[in-house]
Amino acid sequence: MSRRDLIDPESRPALDAMLDMLPGGFNAISDIVQRRAAVSAMLSAIEVPENPNVTKEDRTVPGPDGEPDIAVRIYRPAGASGTLPGVYYIHGGGMILGDIDGEDPTATMMCDLVGAVVVSVEYRLAPEHPHPAPVEDCYASLVWTAKNAADLGIDPARLAIYGGSAGGGLTIGTALLARDRGGPALTFMMPIYPMIDDRNETPSSHEITDVGLWDRAANIEAWAWYLGGRDADQYAAPARAEDVSGLPPAFVDVGTVDLFRDEDIAFAQRLMRAGVPTELHVNPGSFHASESFAPEAALSQRIWARRIDALRRALA
Repeated sequence: MSRRDLIDPESRPALDAMLDMLPGGFNAISDIVQRRAAVSAMLSAIEVPENPNVTKEDRTVPGPDGEPDIAVRIYRPAGASGTLPGVYYIHGGGMILGDIDGEDPTATMMCDLVGAVVVSVEYRLAPEHPHPAPVEDCYASLVWTAKNAADLGIDPARLAIYGGSAGGGLTIGTALLARDRGGPALTFMMPIYPMIDDRNETPSSHEITDVGLWDRAANIEAWAWYLGGRDADQYAAPARAEDVSGLPPAFVDVGTVDLFRDEDIAFAQRLMRAGVPTELHVNPGSFHASESFAPEAALSQRIWARRIDALRRALA
């Protein structure tokens, strides 16, 4: 049986429409520059009305020592006063795609619904910039965010870190760096279907070969580009971390029709065994990022409602 047959019926038409637009999916475009352009064109074709409840500001912040500065986009609830909770936001894209523009609608929604200042980071991408450039960019921008919390209107005692897919892997990698370097204290982390294991050995990493969105071949290629011929450490592939204690309380969710299903469930279980308060949701019928491709589906609305509720509770 094809794994596509297991996809939530309400969510599947959106995936089919994407595959009609990009036959074979993103991975069928071998040139990474052309692939990025195709993804950007598809996302820019989606009309999202401006949200009057949110203001945005683009800034440039210091990168890692000796490296280029980093662009960030700061979202604030319009008219809010006093200090607010903060969400440090890391975009997805398999370490090779994506940018803050593509995640703008989600970051805006999160700012509005959670009532938090959201800082979204534009980290360098592989293959031009393999590990550790992306995670070091994310860490440097997190350090800047924490140091400038007062200027940003963020309560440093209520700072969460969020990311989906590659952003989820970078969320955990950045939290590990903060733990190991005595860096900013994080209240909460929300790695969403995180990309965390370069070994591609789990049952789900063998199952998901024909869904058309982040199948096995795409993941193997992305990891090869991200690692650039180096061995993976825990900051590149957090599934390799020997010790996950001391990480912030976590919320993890992943779909049953997602290549990352098994590595994410296993990591959440390891967090629990290490004494890290962890909420895990496995969404039946959800493919990778289905809540973004099919936002009107009832399943997608349940997924988002749980995430927003968890962020509100963690940052209350």
